[in-house]
Amino acid sequence: MKNILESKFMKEMISAASNMYRLGWDERNGGNISYLLKDYDLSEYLDLNGVIREIPMGFEAKSLVGQCFLVTGTGKYFKNVESDPENNLGIVRIGKDGKTAELLWGFKDGGRFTSEFPAHLMSHMARLKVDDKNRIIMHSHPTNTLAMNYVHTLDEKEFTHTLWQMCTECIVVFPDGIGVLPWMLCGTNEIGEATAKKMEEFRLVVWGMHGIYGSGRTMDEAFGLIETVEKAAEIFMLTSHLPRINTINDGQLRELAEFFKVDYRKDFLSE
Repeated sequence: MKNILESKFMKEMISAASNMYRLGWDERNGGNISYLLKDYDLSEYLDLNGVIREIPMGFEAKSLVGQCFLVTGTGKYFKNVESDPENNLGIVRIGKDGKTAELLWGFKDGGRFTSEFPAHLMSHMARLKVDDKNRIIMHSHPTNTLAMNYVHTLDEKEFTHTLWQMCTECIVVFPDGIGVLPWMLCGTNEIGEATAKKMEEFRLVVWGMHGIYGSGRTMDEAFGLIETVEKAAEIFMLTSHLPRINTINDGQLRELAEFFKVDYRKDFLSE
């Protein structure tokens, strides 16, 4: 077997976690990532029959039975992922009952997947119905995006529109807009279900006064979506207390979207 730490998917996960910590998006043990892997991704690196132990999930994911995920651990710090991936990350397969995760690699110190794993699985299921190539669910606490929650309405049309106006590229990068949830108790199936419902139409979902969920076909896509939102939120926070002299108007936003041929939320712009 090849060294799994040299695999493309492992390097992507380690790089993403390290960058998210470096950027201040994932303090302490905040934030989590899950990466849907295929058997062909893993076959050169793992014995897929070698189940280390089973971990109850507290959630039934029937449609994901047999699917494998590289996922961050509960209580683990992103700053430690690079130096000690085998304790801070794990690869699990959804068991035949849909309620159990079979550990195939990692969580060497006896740990388990993030408490948000059921929420991740719900979002994976929702996104796969929309895009069968979706692989990544990423949750983080970007500073300016979070700060914006306290001074801006949590209406998804208004929230998206403000961010679109902050940077020319925004409507091109996330033309589908941003779903927004009010504050909810984290780590519960309830917030997972609400997030998954939003994920049926958005690749990004803000958790009010908490953080953001992003999804994508690749790690770069999910990371880049959150990165772009955070840059726009930073511009908003730097300028929101000042008189607005210039802006990107709705006509210009429409012109951008149509020039780049993206399917944008027309209802998020004025007539």
